[in-house]
Amino acid sequence: MITWIKRLLAVSMVSLVAACGGGSDPEPNIVEVAQADPRFSILVEAVVAADLQGTLSGTGPFTVFAPTNDAFAALLGELGVSKAQLLANKPLLTAVLTYHVLPAKVEQAAVPVGKPITTVQGGIFKVESVSGALTITDGRNRPTRISATNVQAANGVIHVVDRVLLPADKNIVQTAGATADFSILVEAVTAAGLGGTLSGTGPFTVFAPTNAAFAALLAELGVSKEALLADKALLTKVLTYHVLPARVLKADVPVGAAITTVQGQTFSVDSSLSITDANGRRAKIAATDVLASNGVIHVIDKVILPK
Repeated sequence: MITWIKRLLAVSMVSLVAACGGGSDPEPNIVEVAQADPRFSILVEAVVAADLQGTLSGTGPFTVFAPTNDAFAALLGELGVSKAQLLANKPLLTAVLTYHVLPAKVEQAAVPVGKPITTVQGGIFKVESVSGALTITDGRNRPTRISATNVQAANGVIHVVDRVLLPADKNIVQTAGATADFSILVEAVTAAGLGGTLSGTGPFTVFAPTNAAFAALLAELGVSKEALLADKALLTKVLTYHVLPARVLKADVPVGAAITTVQGQTFSVDSSLSITDANGRRAKIAATDVLASNGVIHVIDKVILPK
């Protein structure tokens, strides 16, 4: 009789445990996954220092592009600061960390390759497939490899990156000013009084002619650089013809369609990334997707002209 009662109690306890979830541990959230992985110890320290652990432990869902300890070590060398200095700079730390977070669960297969990806921080970055590997271009045009994907958590997913991403710190005018091959373009923007506009919130897309493109234009028009820069009306008309009132990355350029510029007239882009302007003149897009805080720059080898 006693043995039978013991067996009955044992069966009852098993049933009770099963009813309460069988004793299995719940799936860890993003912070807990990172805490359990020694590769992310500095990331976890940073999340705590920025007071983001509560947010990233919440329901989400989130996608986190998680830099490894090696990635943080490289960042400290790049910025010339110690780990203690970085962790003590809460505004910078918060901006950098939230730039690694998307406000949705985005697994590898759903990453919008070539498109602008908007982060919780507000800035954008781009992901492309380079030689079969997914590579991020951040706001400062630094490349970063995604080394592992789809690490699952209860409130989202983690992708591992081998470099700390940094949001843009220069607008379009500042980005052009930091590039020697755009020195005449910057002079022209200043002479036309467009520096303030192109430094604004935007976003804008600028098809930026190189110095060689401006030199060719001067020969084509038979004028000096000084004469061109002095003709503000013409300069403004030409420069605003190179600007679109939206951020349009290469992947979103409408091939074959008329593209309306800030100036009001249109040009078209073909599948070889050649522009045909309003006068039938052709310019080659030599480089694409130079990111800035308020838009994007595409480099062109000829100044395009409206009618």
